[in-house]
Amino acid sequence: MGGHLPEPAVGSTDGADPEHEALLADSVGPALLVILDTLAPAERLAFVLHDMFAVPFDQIASIVGRSPDAARQLASRARRRVHGATTVPDADPTRQRRVVDAFLAASRNGDFDALLALLDPDVVLRADSAAVQAGASKEIHGAPAVATTFAGRARAARPALVNRAAGAVWAPGGRPRVVFDFTMSDGKIVAIELFADPERLRHLDLALLDD
Repeated sequence: MGGHLPEPAVGSTDGADPEHEALLADSVGPALLVILDTLAPAERLAFVLHDMFAVPFDQIASIVGRSPDAARQLASRARRRVHGATTVPDADPTRQRRVVDAFLAASRNGDFDALLALLDPDVVLRADSAAVQAGASKEIHGAPAVATTFAGRARAARPALVNRAAGAVWAPGGRPRVVFDFTMSDGKIVAIELFADPERLRHLDLALLDD
C-alpha cells in the first residue's frame, strides 16, 4: 500500500453510528502503519476493504475465499489488533541493538524460551521469493512458530545496520546474501522480514557491525 492510506469510509454496512466511524478514523491512522504488516493477508484484506472502503462482507468473502461469517471474523480480529495498538516502533538504536544481539545469541544457542521472551505473541516472519527459493518459509505467524524456526540457527548471521536500524545479515565472504529486517515495539520483535533478492539487497543501506 506504500505510505498512502485511503480515507476511511463515512458510512457503515453494519449500522455503526457516526461517532464510531470518527473514532475509527482517528485510531487507524498511526496504528495501521505498525499493525498492518503483522496481519495475515486475509485479515488485512478484510479489514481494509470493510472498515476503510465499506465493502460488504459477502463481497469480501468471495475475494478472500471464505464464508461471509469468516470474513467478518477476520476483520474483527484485525480491528482488535489496530485498536489495541498503543505503541510505535522502537526508534532507539541502542535498544534495537540489544534486542537483535539477544535474538541472535538465543538463536545460535537454541534457547527457545529466550527467543519467546523477545518475540511479540503475534510476531510474523516473512520471506521474499528469493529467500523462499533458498528454503525459507514464505510466512510464519506467532511467537512459538517463529521461535521454533530460529532455534539453533542463524549461526552465521552478523549484526548489521539495515537502513540505519538494527538488523542482521548473512554475508559469507563479506557479501550480503540474506538480510534480517526487524520491526520492534516495546522491546519486543513484532515482525521479521528476510530479504535475499539481489536487486533488493543492492538498494538497502547496509553496514556490518562487530559481534
